[in-house]
Amino acid sequence: MAVFLTDAWFDDVEKLGSEAGELNLPPALANMIINLKVSDTDKDIEANFADGLLHRGLNDSATTTLLLDRSILQSIITDFDTNEIMGAFMSGKIRVEGDMSQLMAVQTARPSAEQKELYNRIKSMTTMA
Repeated sequence: MAVFLTDAWFDDVEKLGSEAGELNLPPALANMIINLKVSDTDKDIEANFADGLLHRGLNDSATTTLLLDRSILQSIITDFDTNEIMGAFMSGKIRVEGDMSQLMAVQTARPSAEQKELYNRIKSMTTMA
């Protein structure tokens, strides 16, 4: 099992994503490219959400950046609970820089069955140490 947000974890996610094939994402998720700046106790981590997956590093095509801590991102990735995500946003646990329109569109988006299956595989190989 790989530790969440480590290089080994990103490698495993990339491999699982390649193996999963077409995720049949709803348009709001398929077109979403968002950078993430994740605060952690050891070091800050830069990542991006694109093509329905988390990738290491920032994406030059992103017009939106989320600033959040590791525990919030873990919850988003493992549960994908839109109510919890909105609650974290409303309470200031998620801060937004840039264009918020992508975030508004995702409120009604639901992950596809293929994306849910992939996220379950990612969750099962992830340790949250």
